[in-house]
Amino acid sequence: MSSSRYLLAAVLCAFVLQGSVTQAQLSSNFYDETCPNASSIIQGVLVQAFQSDPRIGASLIRLHFHDCFVQGCDASILLDSTDTIVSEKGAGGNSNSARGFNVVDQMKAALETACPGIVSCADILTIAAEQSVALSGGPSWTNLLGRRDSTTANITLANENLPAPTLTLEELKQKFINVGLNGDTDLVSLSGGHTFGRSQCQFFIQRLYNFNGTNQPDPTLDTTFLQALQALCPQGGNGSVLTNLDVSTPDTFDNNYFTNLQEKKGLLQTDQELFSTAGADTVDIVNLYGSNQTAFFERFVVSMIRMGNLSVLTGSEGEIRLNCSRVNGISSLSSDDDLVSSF
Repeated sequence: MSSSRYLLAAVLCAFVLQGSVTQAQLSSNFYDETCPNASSIIQGVLVQAFQSDPRIGASLIRLHFHDCFVQGCDASILLDSTDTIVSEKGAGGNSNSARGFNVVDQMKAALETACPGIVSCADILTIAAEQSVALSGGPSWTNLLGRRDSTTANITLANENLPAPTLTLEELKQKFINVGLNGDTDLVSLSGGHTFGRSQCQFFIQRLYNFNGTNQPDPTLDTTFLQALQALCPQGGNGSVLTNLDVSTPDTFDNNYFTNLQEKKGLLQTDQELFSTAGADTVDIVNLYGSNQTAFFERFVVSMIRMGNLSVLTGSEGEIRLNCSRVNGISSLSSDDDLVSSF
C-alpha cells in the first residue's frame, strides 16, 4: 500500500472510530490556521535527534503509549514533581526506562517560538510518535489533533495500568481492555512497536535463569538466542546493559518483530507470549503480520489512532502548557530526565 493510501485509510478509520463528542472535536486540520507549520517544526527537531540517537524514535512512541495508558492522552507523563504533583516518571513502568523528554522539550520550545501557546504537549507526543514510525521505514498517517494538556498526573494509575514485561498473556490482554483497547488486534498490532528500540537486561533476565521460579530458562527461548543473551546479561551483572528488541533490524520499523516471535526470538516475555501461548487467539495475528507487512502496517495505523483517542481533553478542558514538564504558573521541583534511560 502506498503512503497516500495509508493516509486515506487512516483518516477514514479515524472518523469511523470517533465514538464521543470529546473525540469528535479532534480534527486533522486543527492547526491549519493557528500554527500551520507545527508538524514540520516537530519533524525538524526529530530528524536532528535521529542523527545522534537512533533509539529516539522508539523512545518517543513509547512515551505516547505510556501517556495514553494513564488517564488518557493528555501529556501527564511529561509533568515533573511539584508540591502538589507526584510525577509519573517515577512509576514502575517509567523509572529507568522512559526517555526522550529532552527532545519533546526541544520541540515545544521551537513551537513556542513560532506560535506561542497554541500546540499542546499531548499533540506533540502524538505527532512525534507518527513521525518516528514514518522516519524509521513504517507507515505514515494523518493525525487527528486538538488535544489539551492535563494539569494533573497520576502515579498510582501509572503503576496500575502500564504493562510490565513479565505479565502473562491474559494479564497483558486485561491491561489493554481496561483502557478501552481490545486484547487481540490492538494488543498484537501495538506490540509490533517493539520492532525497533532497546531494552535493559533487568527487564528480561528472569527469562534467562529463573523463569517463573523454576531455576531454568524460559523454554520458549531459542537456545542460540538464549546463549547470546546470557553472555550479554550474566547473573549478577549490570542490569542496565542494553540490547535490541528486534535482533534482525533493530532501527527499522518493519514486520520482523513477528518473524522473530515465530523463531522464538522475542526479547520480552510479553512479546513471546503473543505467539508461544498455546491456543491463544493472538497466534494467528502474529502469523498474519509475519507473512504480510502491509497487513501489519494497516492495522498498526488503526490501533495507533484508537489509542491516540483515549480520554482526550479538548475544548476548554485542561490547558495548553507553555512548558511540557510543568503546569502553567507552577515551577517544578527538579527535572526528572536524569531518572530515565532505557528503551
